[in-house]
Amino acid sequence: MNHKGTIELQTERLILRRFRQDDAQDVFDNWANDKDVTKHLSWTPHGNVEATKQYVVACVERYEKESVYHWAIVPKEYGKVIGSIEVMNVSEINGRCEVGYCMSKRYWNKGIMSEALKAAVRFLFDEVGFNRIQAVHHIENPASGKVMQKAGMKYEGRLKQYLANKCGDFVDCDIYAIVKHRDEVL
Repeated sequence: MNHKGTIELQTERLILRRFRQDDAQDVFDNWANDKDVTKHLSWTPHGNVEATKQYVVACVERYEKESVYHWAIVPKEYGKVIGSIEVMNVSEINGRCEVGYCMSKRYWNKGIMSEALKAAVRFLFDEVGFNRIQAVHHIENPASGKVMQKAGMKYEGRLKQYLANKCGDFVDCDIYAIVKHRDEVL
């Protein structure tokens, strides 16, 4: 792996950049307090902006490691953070990682998350050197699977009782992946 850390990426409509401490209010307003956005995530909505400030501070502190990839998604025309993409579950030896994402519901169904995910996947393949990038979604959130497909990922199957949700119940997830040398790279 050729880790570079969370460097700024740009697409036609978006800037993917590091979180900054002054993003906390936008993160809270745009998605962290929204029960619809967090419905299928592992964490509950933030009850106040102080919880979001703590989260953003933790994000910023993690950037000290070059192996951390966690982008704030900022539309060029809006200028404020509306979502995030994070790399997790990295296996250096297998050249594999998982991506997760969330975004303000005001921006759903506009192709924004697919555009951001494509940019992240391209960077992770071309610059960092991952061989496989995968993502999972709760089966009751098929829209997330569509984002994965639009980013070039292929459906690989259903994982039974794969994740514990915020209530502690195990839920089924669908898994998608893209492999650098076998799938169409964006």
